[in-house]
Amino acid sequence: SVAKTGMRDITALELTKDMRLGWSLGNTMDAYYSAASGLATETCWGNPKTTKAMIDKVKEAGFNTVRIPITWAGHFGSAPNYTIDSAWLSRVEEIVNYVLDNDMYAIINLHHEENTWLVPTYANQEVATAQITKLWEQIATRFKDYSDYLIFEAMNEPRVVGGSAEWTGGTAENRAVINSLSLAAVNTIRATGGNNEKRFLMVPTHAACSLTDAVNDLVIPNNDSKIIVSLHMYSPYYFAMVSNSTPTWGTDSDKSSLSYELDAVYNKFIKNGRAVVIGEFGSIDKSNLSSRVTHAQYYAQEATKRGIPVCWWDNGYYGPGKDNSYALLNRSSLTWYYPEIVQALVKGSGYTV
Repeated sequence: SVAKTGMRDITALELTKDMRLGWSLGNTMDAYYSAASGLATETCWGNPKTTKAMIDKVKEAGFNTVRIPITWAGHFGSAPNYTIDSAWLSRVEEIVNYVLDNDMYAIINLHHEENTWLVPTYANQEVATAQITKLWEQIATRFKDYSDYLIFEAMNEPRVVGGSAEWTGGTAENRAVINSLSLAAVNTIRATGGNNEKRFLMVPTHAACSLTDAVNDLVIPNNDSKIIVSLHMYSPYYFAMVSNSTPTWGTDSDKSSLSYELDAVYNKFIKNGRAVVIGEFGSIDKSNLSSRVTHAQYYAQEATKRGIPVCWWDNGYYGPGKDNSYALLNRSSLTWYYPEIVQALVKGSGYTV
């Protein structure tokens, strides 16, 4: 496998161009439930156990990146070592190998930790720093001999859950603590040695959002050239995320508005040599397949033009008219719920299957 052979002499912008188009294994390794523990959490939100056949299907369709969201809370011990359960770490590695064996990029992260311990406030900063350091030390050590097709994402959507500024860019305090936690994670990963000294790493803005304050206050750890900015852009919000609102998309105005958002990201980062991955985007099913197809193709096309790979958030949840219905792949039958959307994404990314 090309993806397991080592580190290449490429820039972050060259890497992200090659990543092209991604698919997220959502609501799986990031699932959690008080009645489930250990390896059983993988299926506790209703998705079947991940198989290599699923990842093969994603590869066959034309995707080149798989983002694997992972919740570690519930799978590590107490202070001061925060020792990760070995079976959980091994299961993560097994899924990473499914991806790399297909010569695809894999992204692993800390996901949903903000619901428990990863609270970006000054009051919690010392404890959170200790935890993020110990977790990444163990994760990075396990994977330090893996190639640069494996990317670490320091955090998912760091924020104060339920806070007044949760989805509006956060407070100056929140953003400062997030920068500090990203720096701690990056320094820890680099210190584990091996290929981690030069691995590509992703760090998020506050809540991974693209709002002005969040973007402007982001500090790249050590101004490291191997750092990639992690953003989530479910744009436009009412079309992409709200079930009882705006089922149609595709007017000239719709397209220019989305292009404007992507231009802002390009001008802030890509234009200045800083790579970006849009790790989550998508649209929910409102019995509006035509608009979703148009949106998917245009989004992938315009992001690709600007050198930004995008990852569709597939949480396995299927149901027209329901909130969070982002599923593309039927993971049980290994068929696509919406092959037209998949084809639109692949076409928009400039790839021919």
